[in-house]
Amino acid sequence: MKVRVLGCSGAIAKDCRTTSFLIDDNILIDAGTGVGDLTLDEMRQVDHVFLTHSHLDHIAALPLMLDAVSSLRQTPLQVHALASTITALQTHIFNNVIWPDFSVIPSVAAPFLQYQPFFIGESRTIKGVEIEVLPAHHTVPAVGFAARGCTGWWVFTGDTECNPHFWQRINSMSVAYLVIETAFSNRESELARRSLHLSPSTLAHELAHIAPSSQYPIYITHTKPSETGLIMDEICEFAHLTPGGIGHSHRIQWLCAGQVMEV
Repeated sequence: MKVRVLGCSGAIAKDCRTTSFLIDDNILIDAGTGVGDLTLDEMRQVDHVFLTHSHLDHIAALPLMLDAVSSLRQTPLQVHALASTITALQTHIFNNVIWPDFSVIPSVAAPFLQYQPFFIGESRTIKGVEIEVLPAHHTVPAVGFAARGCTGWWVFTGDTECNPHFWQRINSMSVAYLVIETAFSNRESELARRSLHLSPSTLAHELAHIAPSSQYPIYITHTKPSETGLIMDEICEFAHLTPGGIGHSHRIQWLCAGQVMEV
């Protein structure tokens, strides 16, 4: 299984794309602005989109991608999400005001888009790739995902703050990669707390939940472009405080658009 990073920024700027990952050729995890770097043929091959939540930076490219390739597709695009996320899309995006309702176009019997609600803890297998829905703790109903490859699980927290239930689940998995958000620096820790995002100080607390026997690379995502350097400096500071600390048993790195992980 290959996971291609299309976007991993917490906001837009030159060369910064918001959250989206392409699994193999046909599954998107979130549909942020990074989707816009796919070719028309690459977008046409996407049959499934799994959404962590309804915030714009994670769904912005979904209506535009559908508009670009709907006439090239033979089957509806399947959008997998929490029921509340689907309701948000229907109410605020595909509402015939902001964008056409592609779930009834060109007809109810053969639409461009179909919704597939899921619940936390559910697993779905798409063309041999098992995807499990993980808990997240955010300002709107939200989830993370784990996708199983040949060598273990690729795990993505989605947007979240402190989340003990998440760690309970992944500590029982054979994790190959962990992609975890850290949206704000410590100087913005109060804003991070109010918006239910992580900062390096709360990230350190979260990573302490990892089972002592587990070792896998950790990638930091969703950083604000203006704060990325500071965030990574602060993470390096806590990661190497003591011999045998979290930074010694896990490689903590910044995620980059264009990166490909093989699992």
